[in-house]
Amino acid sequence: MPKLQVPGAVLSYTATGAGQTLLLIPGAGGTGLAFARVARRLAAEYTVVRYARRGFSGSRVAGPPGESLPAVDADDAARLIEHVGDRPAAVFGESSGALVALELLTRHPGHVDAVVPFEPPAMRLLPDGQRWIDLFHDAYDTYRRHGMRPALKLFRENTFAEPDRKAMNAGRGLHLLIPPIRANVAHWFEHELRPYPAGTLDLTALAALRTKIIPAVGRASRGYPCYRATVELADRLGLQVAEFPGGHLAHLTEPAAFCRELGRLLTNRVDDPG
Repeated sequence: MPKLQVPGAVLSYTATGAGQTLLLIPGAGGTGLAFARVARRLAAEYTVVRYARRGFSGSRVAGPPGESLPAVDADDAARLIEHVGDRPAAVFGESSGALVALELLTRHPGHVDAVVPFEPPAMRLLPDGQRWIDLFHDAYDTYRRHGMRPALKLFRENTFAEPDRKAMNAGRGLHLLIPPIRANVAHWFEHELRPYPAGTLDLTALAALRTKIIPAVGRASRGYPCYRATVELADRLGLQVAEFPGGHLAHLTEPAAFCRELGRLLTNRVDDPG
C-alpha cells in the first residue's frame, strides 16, 4: 500500500477509481479494510481513498502513540486529501470516523465539498450522554481486568442493534487470535474508546458549514446511542437525517444498498438543505 508521511506518523492508504476524491474514514477498527467491498463499487464514480488511521495496522506512529484525538486524525485526513487530489473531497466517516470527519470539516473546510457523518458517537449531545461515557469506561476497565472478549461483549450488547452484533460476533471471536487485528483492538481500547465519545463538537462552526453536512444513520440502529446522537446533531444544525438500510455497520452488512444510498446523497446534495 502507498504511504504518506505526516507529522508523527506514516499513513497507509489505497486510492482506486477516477473522479472526485471520496475519502472513507474508518471507525473503531481504524483500518480501511472494512470499506474494501464498497470501495470497489464506488470507484466507478469516484477516486475512493481508504486508509488506516494513525496507530492502526500499517499506519505507524513515531514514538508512543499518546491520545490520537479527532483533531490529530482530522489533520491527517486533510493532508491525505491534499496528497491524493487537487480539489475538495467528499468525505464519509463511520462511527468514531464520523467524529473525525466533522472535525476535518471544522478545521479544514476548504478541503471538504460534502461530509456524511454516519452515526458519530457524540455522547455529549445526549441528555443521558454521561451514562454512555460511563459504560465505555466500564468496558475499558473490563478489558484491563478480564481481556478483550468480555469487554467487547459488554460494549456490543449495550450499544448496537442485533444485525450489527451478529456481524461483529461472526467467527466467534477467532479474529482476535490474528496479531494485527488484536493489535488494532488493543489500540482502540487504550487510545480511542474513552476520549472520542466524551469529546465535544464545535456546533457553532458546524452550523456555519451546515450546507456541507449530510447526517446519516442506519435504519436498524433506531433507539441506540449513535443513532440518537446523530438525530440530536441534525436537530441542532437544522438538518434532515438520511437513513441507510441496515445498522451501524451498513457498509459491511448491506454493501450494495449502502453504495446506492451514499451515491444518491452525494449526487443530490443541494447548496441549501434548509
